[in-house]
Amino acid sequence: MKRNCRLRLHCVIHIIKTCYECIANLIVKEVAALERKKKKQHGFGWSRIWMRDRELYAMCLAPLVMVVVFRYLPIYGIVMAFERYTPSKGFFHSEFVGLKYFIQFFRDPFCFRIIKNTVLLSLYSLLWTFPAPILLALLLNEVRHARYKKLVQTVTYLPHFISVVILVGLMKELFSSVDGIVNRLIVALGGSAVNFFSEPGWFRSLYIGSSLWQGVGYGSIIYLAALAGIDMEQYEAARIDGANRLQKILYITLPGIMPTTVILLIMRMGSLFSNDFQKILLMYSPATYSTADVISTYTYRYGLENSNYSYAAAIGLMLSVISFVFVWGANAFSKKVSENSLW
Repeated sequence: MKRNCRLRLHCVIHIIKTCYECIANLIVKEVAALERKKKKQHGFGWSRIWMRDRELYAMCLAPLVMVVVFRYLPIYGIVMAFERYTPSKGFFHSEFVGLKYFIQFFRDPFCFRIIKNTVLLSLYSLLWTFPAPILLALLLNEVRHARYKKLVQTVTYLPHFISVVILVGLMKELFSSVDGIVNRLIVALGGSAVNFFSEPGWFRSLYIGSSLWQGVGYGSIIYLAALAGIDMEQYEAARIDGANRLQKILYITLPGIMPTTVILLIMRMGSLFSNDFQKILLMYSPATYSTADVISTYTYRYGLENSNYSYAAAIGLMLSVISFVFVWGANAFSKKVSENSLW
């Protein structure tokens, strides 16, 4: 009797288990069919992503075309650096000369002077213009008066939209040795008038000071955006623990914007041998070549004005390789000592 009851119970359990598995399989099949139907209706993979974000991709199309046309297509022209380029023969039929123009550059008597000027101008600019936007963003972040904060932001942003030509024109008027406001003030205080744009010792100060004035406000936008992403609960917790304003900046604000700062610094290292060519060309003169002549202006004078395109291409290629090495080295160093890097 007991054995029959056990057999019947076992059969009932087996039937229930079989029914459960059948129902579960049916549900899984129905869900899979619905998913396939949904993908067939709305597409899948890249087509679905394209349809969803087609407006954003359309907006990116023009900048992408511009980068390809002006940055990638001209790359094949670097063959000029290794040949005596003749426009009538073209890129691949001119006489091959190897490393002649690279050697010619380093044998030039002004080579190390222009390299020195380029590096010093870049380092001084990095020293002054890179931390200035960070400092301005930190100060603006501490301002609690909304209208005053907006006023300061507007006043500091506006110089960025002044063209370089107008900026240099204003500087020449302000620092004119004849009737400039700065020289008038110096004379009124008992000093002698200074010809700022003809004395080599003043060139770097004028260049860096104007860059600082023009770019500090606009450069702070990125850091203000990074500051806006810091969790406010950290400040509340620090306030409860008794931290003052300086301690909050040191232990919360600065670590919060450190990834952004590192990325921008790595990108800035790529332009260590590049300066604002247009501004230098407008500011300098033969009297200030000893401190103002940099690689880009030298290339313009000896390479482009004299139609020596191969020489200019050789110098440009060399600078590109050096810039890549600096970016790669800065990225590797940052990746080794911290968790922040470009790749």
